[in-house]
Amino acid sequence: MPSTGLYRPNDLLPGERFGKPLALIAAPCDVAGGRRGSTMGPEALRVAGLPEALRGLGYSVHDRGSLGGPSHPDRERQGGYRHLEETARWVQAVHDSVYDSLGSGELPILLGGDHALSIGSVAGAARHCAERDKPLSLLWLDAHADFNTADSSPSGNLHGMPVAVLCGDGPRALLDIGHATPVLDPARVVQVGIRSVDAVEKRSVVERGLTVYDMRRIDEIGMRATMEQVLEQVARGGGHLHVSFDVDVLDPEIAPGTGTPVSGGLNYREAQLCMEMIHDSGLLASLDVVEVNPALDRRNQTAELAVELVQSLFGEQILARVL
Repeated sequence: MPSTGLYRPNDLLPGERFGKPLALIAAPCDVAGGRRGSTMGPEALRVAGLPEALRGLGYSVHDRGSLGGPSHPDRERQGGYRHLEETARWVQAVHDSVYDSLGSGELPILLGGDHALSIGSVAGAARHCAERDKPLSLLWLDAHADFNTADSSPSGNLHGMPVAVLCGDGPRALLDIGHATPVLDPARVVQVGIRSVDAVEKRSVVERGLTVYDMRRIDEIGMRATMEQVLEQVARGGGHLHVSFDVDVLDPEIAPGTGTPVSGGLNYREAQLCMEMIHDSGLLASLDVVEVNPALDRRNQTAELAVELVQSLFGEQILARVL
């Protein structure tokens, strides 16, 4: 029979192909952000049906519940940072939970909360990998490079600094959470969707050697070519891929519920293709879903879209088990 040109999916359900239980780790924290509300992000993702959606794909899902940590303090910037002590306590809790989850043979999914929490999730994954002599790569899906320091950040908000911290630039209270400093080689960081970078931050990103696919580059070569290049680079490096998905990588027209929206982001199909291609690569080993802010959303639209995209990341297919 001649080929129809259609993609013919594997006979197995996505969960059967993956072979690992998934662990949901909620961190209801917004102490590192500039706007309140992302504390409600994990619950919004649950209300949007994330656990049920993943189970529907054939996965075993272990909901580890919600981590505890300090509440949002009422004080201004100190020593170049806002809420450093509280952020460090949340990051440590995330680190410990992600590290434990990976050691238990699970694929951890961090539900944030603000993006500073990813310092903990990536550091936990890095510790796990270091103990097994396995390299770690980071795919950062975000509107922002998040490579600020106290000297370059206008606000002192730590959710704009996690990649810099992971690459060795930041306050001791956060650097000491990892098993080593830096936690991650900047050459193993790939950023996609970037379109808002502070002036000093731009220079640091270039000097440290991060790979960045900003929106202009995506516009020029398209999402398919972008992700082919990204995933080829990650596959060459081998090891463990951590994907950190900040919902502000999406255009605010389709994802308004986030604290730092930037126009000109990924549209619906670009985002879906990105997630589908990550799944098809078979490289994903841990995940963050962060910066969902229901206080700024329209009827949980952003959380519902995030759940759809996570479904694609874990194997939801248009023609699954039909052909």
